[in-house]
Amino acid sequence: MTGYYPEGRLLNTVENLSALQSASALAEAFHDGRILEARAMVCDSSHNLIVDLGCMKGVIPREEGALGIREGTVRDIAVISRVNRPVCFVITDFEKNEAGRTVAILSRRLAQERCMREYISGLVPGDVIDAKITHLDSFGAFADIGCGIISLLPIDAISVSRIDHPRERLSVGMEIRAIIKSTENGRISLSHKELLGTWEENAARFEVGETVAGIIRSVEDYGAFIELTPNLAGLAEMKDNIRAGQQASVYIKNIIPNRMKIKLIIIDTFDDHYCPGEPEYYFTGNHLDSFCYSPACSEKVIETVFEPTDNGMLLKKCI
Repeated sequence: MTGYYPEGRLLNTVENLSALQSASALAEAFHDGRILEARAMVCDSSHNLIVDLGCMKGVIPREEGALGIREGTVRDIAVISRVNRPVCFVITDFEKNEAGRTVAILSRRLAQERCMREYISGLVPGDVIDAKITHLDSFGAFADIGCGIISLLPIDAISVSRIDHPRERLSVGMEIRAIIKSTENGRISLSHKELLGTWEENAARFEVGETVAGIIRSVEDYGAFIELTPNLAGLAEMKDNIRAGQQASVYIKNIIPNRMKIKLIIIDTFDDHYCPGEPEYYFTGNHLDSFCYSPACSEKVIETVFEPTDNGMLLKKCI
């Protein structure tokens, strides 16, 4: 591992807790230039973050709250939104406040700069990394890929099976694995579906004749698409009074690998709130050169090739 993680990972580690236990331990961490974590308690009227270090208070001045604040390229919400959440930082100084108490002066920006320089700048398409979901929007999920540096995971890259909103797969605070999709002009875009298994790997979980759980993803004139896993869907024969978003029990009528088809019959449907579970990963390594979703016997080849070009873009080849 690189030593750079999404914010919150270091908070309760032995090394981090030891550094926060006394003023002398904090002084040692300052001397060593170590990145630490603690919880931000208040954002004052000047948008300085007040951090609880246990043995003393820490202050992250507004311009040190995040990369881009000083330059005006990042809005202050990036600082305000950290209240009651872990923040990473390096200690830059110790000062006495008006009451004569020692206060640690902190910089989250410097921790992020180091993370960018020593870790993120070296990432290439196909690298598999740890990430943590920070917020969701209709077009995708935003994830912390190290020291609070955020990257976008587009909705169409979350899974093979299509969804209407990222909340159907992910939740804020969820820790995931993600793959570097592209790097362009210092911005990193993520993907996720290549880690959730091929068609064949997912289909191997099911047998003809079984009745299994599914989610209706879309209803067309010719049938309904039922999600069996995030990377696998089948087509069910039409049934009256069904709609997208319903839970379903479905009978597996046929599995046809060379056409990547699963034929289903809807047994029953019902409305229920769906809470996404932790993703199940089929790939556990640190880099993928390519991912072939389709079986070798398939008439259609669906493949993603992670191939850095001069501008660092990901090349996706779907044949």
